[in-house]
Amino acid sequence: MSNRRIQSPDDPALDVLCERLAGLAGDLDRSGEWPAEQLALCRDFGVLEWFFPVEVGGQGWSESDIVRGELRLSAACLTTMFVLTQWSGACRRIVACDNESLRQRLIPDLIRGREFATLGISHLTTSRRHLGKPALSAEETPHGFRLNGFSPWVTGGRHAQTIVMGAEMADGRRVMLAMPTDLPGVRSGDDAQLVALSASHTGPIHCSDVLMSRDALVAGPSEDAMAGARGSNTGGIQTSTLAIGLAGAAIDFLFAEAEKREDLSAPAGGFAAELADVRGDLLAAAVGEQRCTTQTLRTRANSLVLRATQAALAAAKGTGYVVGHPTGRWCREALFFLVWSCPQQVMAANLCELAGLSE
Repeated sequence: MSNRRIQSPDDPALDVLCERLAGLAGDLDRSGEWPAEQLALCRDFGVLEWFFPVEVGGQGWSESDIVRGELRLSAACLTTMFVLTQWSGACRRIVACDNESLRQRLIPDLIRGREFATLGISHLTTSRRHLGKPALSAEETPHGFRLNGFSPWVTGGRHAQTIVMGAEMADGRRVMLAMPTDLPGVRSGDDAQLVALSASHTGPIHCSDVLMSRDALVAGPSEDAMAGARGSNTGGIQTSTLAIGLAGAAIDFLFAEAEKREDLSAPAGGFAAELADVRGDLLAAAVGEQRCTTQTLRTRANSLVLRATQAALAAAKGTGYVVGHPTGRWCREALFFLVWSCPQQVMAANLCELAGLSE
């Protein structure tokens, strides 16, 4: 079957793409190579178009449809979907900005997959916020800004042509800039060797007297530059979406095993009921109906993905503990949600659960 652009979350072409991504996921995990083939498949199937409005050549999917699509892709290959969250986060901030010349310059190549963009904002959200000095500082100049410091967790930074980079000024205001990676003073550090998702090639990007013009401005300078440029749910429901998608893959495995072993039917059913409940709350949040807080949703998603993946490993028995079996990989990937954009309240709730304590 030739590749066909996916038009909706119910499009059979999404089944084809997910099957192909799932078939490549094991090799990707073992090799740690950048998922160039997977990203090309997503491009060819039209996934990149989901996140752009129709007026710039995208498909303009609703938030609810995007979440449904991301659930499927996360279950198929979490590494690919994680990389896409960073790409889409950068792209959606560019689309949402008021800098029309920047939009016209970058959007055509981004939407067609000719260039890769990613985010450098973790140091402004959850990472390194405990330090008194900004990890990456911005100094205003007559023509723009000078950046010094580093962003510690940039996914695919050495593969990107553009990084939507956040920096903090001496007066506490923040600025976001679409930073070309070929500027003098920009250097990528060594990729972190992660427990899972090492193929995302996540590592630091260093900036040494990097001069940028105002033409690269995405948001700010202002205290709420992050909020003003919001075009992605990274760290919010999007993170929960990926956790719930991975949990779904593990629960599907449990049901497949339950067809051969009756003792697995009850736990599989229990997990399925919990999945349906948290998935329903996630989809409600995507359309603005808040059945629970974002942090409560994230806490439940974290709990579910940790327990469901371990249950799948237990069901697989010793085979699941052999390198290359998907259940072992899922267990390692589930640990990611304990550290990725994890607010303190969520971390505390998950720790209490792990300790057998009530919140």
